[in-house]
Amino acid sequence: MKKITLTLVDEAATIAMGKRLASITKNQQLSSLIVFLNGDLGAGKTTLTRGFVQGMGHVGNVKSPTYTLVEPYELDDYNVYHFDLYRLADPEELEFMGIRDYFASKCCCFIEWPEKGIGVLPKQDIIINLTYSDEQRLIELVAVTAVGEQIVNQL
Repeated sequence: MKKITLTLVDEAATIAMGKRLASITKNQQLSSLIVFLNGDLGAGKTTLTRGFVQGMGHVGNVKSPTYTLVEPYELDDYNVYHFDLYRLADPEELEFMGIRDYFASKCCCFIEWPEKGIGVLPKQDIIINLTYSDEQRLIELVAVTAVGEQIVNQL
């Protein structure tokens, strides 16, 4: 399991990290990617995902799926799904929304509050932990699978 920790000095650096992850994903022509995002409210999970979605080619607003559970972005090469499970009461709710359909080939799934979906969510490729460090953020990326290692090795 490969792990790295980097400092993100501001929001622009967080977006740039998301774009870097997107660039690696596209350049490696990965078939799919599942990322679990951990961090307190306001730690930068949605900001990082915004950078990834933009880096994958989306032009336009990237909003938090706090009230919808998932925001889909259907792009030319990949579908990107941004989940926010913060308000999920029971993991079984994910089965009712057809969660398994989101984890297909050429799909990248970024999942905030993944602990709320334990037992239903598939195995993650990367775990990203975002924490505050004074005015900056620390990002820890933990590769769980070979796909995750391909990405983390290039950061």
